[in-house]
Amino acid sequence: MPVRSASRQPDGVPSWFKTPQGQAVLHSEDEAARQALRERPGMPALWLAPHYGQVEEKTGICVRLAQNGGLFAGDIHCDATLPIASEAVGTVILQHIAEAYPDWPELLEECARVLIPGGRLWVFALNPLGLFRARWSGNGLRSCEPVTWRRRMRAHGLQPEPVSVGLGPRWKVQTLSDPQTGAGSRAAYLLRAEKQVIPLTRIRQPALRWQPSRLPTA
Repeated sequence: MPVRSASRQPDGVPSWFKTPQGQAVLHSEDEAARQALRERPGMPALWLAPHYGQVEEKTGICVRLAQNGGLFAGDIHCDATLPIASEAVGTVILQHIAEAYPDWPELLEECARVLIPGGRLWVFALNPLGLFRARWSGNGLRSCEPVTWRRRMRAHGLQPEPVSVGLGPRWKVQTLSDPQTGAGSRAAYLLRAEKQVIPLTRIRQPALRWQPSRLPTA
């Protein structure tokens, strides 16, 4: 599929996730990513990340894409316009893409489009309120609090969960896989949202009126 020019490619931004600090964050999210892939084994999944990780799941079809500046490479090559049919994917994993990808608003719209009704979006994001921010600040990355992500999700017909999940280290560069309720001081957080099912429009039936039966007269 032809893609647009990568002239807006942010030089080296995703490379932070290849540093020991970035690897500690990604490896801390491995189990959550496995859970996402196991959630709907009968449906295809789509996984977008800064680069290929170590998680390998044999639960079905999973299209994996790694960010390459303003483009994506992997099982397919594309930009923010995904060459995937609408309502064809049961699970979408968006792992630290909005932090560095220039066209993330369009990409989020595309993620909502390809999800089936009742499908789920898993967003992994850096926590701007955690101490670990000092380790990625100044590298061209951006992040926001879960409340902002919830607004974004609702704007695209997704229903986010009321509480996020904190993941990753607090300050020390180490893999910390145990999740916690709320982002707290963890390096990253997970927020899930489900695509709302649009109910069928009910056709109003005319009100029934009782009429006395007409009996034959003698």
